[in-house]
Amino acid sequence: MLALSLTLLGLLAFTYVGYAIVIGVLARVASGGRQLPPADDASLPTVSVCLPVCDAAAQLRPKIDSLLAQDYPADKIEIVIYCDGCKDDSEAVARAIAAEPASAGRIRVIAETRRLGKPSGINAVAAAATGEMLLLNDVRQALSPRTVRAMVGTLADPKIGFATGELMVPGSGGVGLYWRYERWIRWQESRFRGIPGITGAIAMMRRAEFTPLPPDVILDDVWMPMKMALAGKRAHMTADAQAYETAFEDDKEFRRKARTLTGNYQLFAMLPGLLVPFVNPIWFETFSHKILRLLAPWMMVGLLALTVAGFASEGGWLWTALLAAQLAFYVAAAAGRFAGPIGRLSRTFVVMNAAAVVGLARFLRGRQRVTW
Repeated sequence: MLALSLTLLGLLAFTYVGYAIVIGVLARVASGGRQLPPADDASLPTVSVCLPVCDAAAQLRPKIDSLLAQDYPADKIEIVIYCDGCKDDSEAVARAIAAEPASAGRIRVIAETRRLGKPSGINAVAAAATGEMLLLNDVRQALSPRTVRAMVGTLADPKIGFATGELMVPGSGGVGLYWRYERWIRWQESRFRGIPGITGAIAMMRRAEFTPLPPDVILDDVWMPMKMALAGKRAHMTADAQAYETAFEDDKEFRRKARTLTGNYQLFAMLPGLLVPFVNPIWFETFSHKILRLLAPWMMVGLLALTVAGFASEGGWLWTALLAAQLAFYVAAAAGRFAGPIGRLSRTFVVMNAAAVVGLARFLRGRQRVTW
């Protein structure tokens, strides 16, 4: 019983600490992929911005302003907005902005009366796009001015299939700390062999390499790069490419994370080759970053149950220490912000793992909708 408890504790430690150390070391010895500077503006490829929208009238103006302000030749960027069964006036706002002189015919609007979901929106925009590159992003996040130019430079390397950037989440709370931790790991994975997923709010690929998404896929931003990884191309992080997000409270982050983790279960069911070491070129990263995190809540429950049983039947200082440490952690999580930085971080950790449990339940029951 003690051996099993220590094994679970070691797996949890590797999932959240050990993997970060290992991937950091691997990144130092094998730095793959690099950002290449384009020669001049005349040689830059054309870019189609794919912008799916659902009931986001208030967010359209700042988003489009950040796209029109890109440090990239204006005649080489088109913006294609897809309104997915919007119930607000998103379509009217989008068409009004497209008609403004500053837009100068650079914006097109596609409207769908039915709510079909983001994958269908991406498919529709990709079919209508004329650019050599597709910039995939969301309406909530404004982009830094050099985003397009920087990601085009990354895709100058033919071995790279996806360029992605950093999701910048401000704040010192648990969610903000979590995203800084995530960004660091993604940078190391990028320097090693590639990232098992991209940031849907900021990514770019070649239009010639786009294949239509299944309309029911939940995680388009993991499906596309993992399909490309199975074909031998990698996803790479890009310096100077940022999307700016407002930090969610734990309850909203829970809903977002539950959807994401439901999508991870669906992804492995749809692409079982990702689970096979000799089929998936980035299997170690996929297993460590994705699969172990799906297993983490069950490891936590198992560790607590074994510890309680060991303490009750055997006692001793080791069982006492294990039980006291776990109880202190869960008390801090329950206290949240009232317990200071440790409490906020503990609460976020518990919220993320609870979302994995909910995600599995939704996947098994088929309850997660693809629509917004």
